Amino acid sequence: MEAVTILLADDEAMLLLDYESALTDAGFLVTAVSSGAKAIAILTSGGSIVDGVVTDIRFFHPPDGWQVAHVARQIDPNMPIVYISGHAALEWASNGVPDSIMLEKPFTPAQLITAISQLLNARPPRAPQADA
Repeated sequence: MEAVTILLADDEAMLLLDYESALTDAGFLVTAVSSGAKAIAILTSGGSIVDGVVTDIRFFHPPDGWQVAHVARQIDPNMPIVYISGHAALEWASNGVPDSIMLEKPFTPAQLITAISQLLNARPPRAPQADA
């Protein structure tokens, strides 16, 4: 089975470690960052493949998680997006990308794994990439 890489963005260090551990234990490769700007830099660099995004919504500095998800969907219209937030769930309907999932903090590791797995499983197959 091919490894699945999740881009994880949260500016709360302890939560970032907890979520990264849960995703890694479930068999995902995880690229963990502490800001929306770092997440967008990874998405737009083209240097790494991202199969799904788990992002907090409110970061200490802009851009926010809504913007991270919009950039991810510009790059890949089928990118699985899981939002995690303790404050912004009510804004999801107006700001979230379609076919995304919102998890309100606190949530269990199993809820996180179920959410991203559900979106990954629903995603249409990607076209094979040609070797350079």
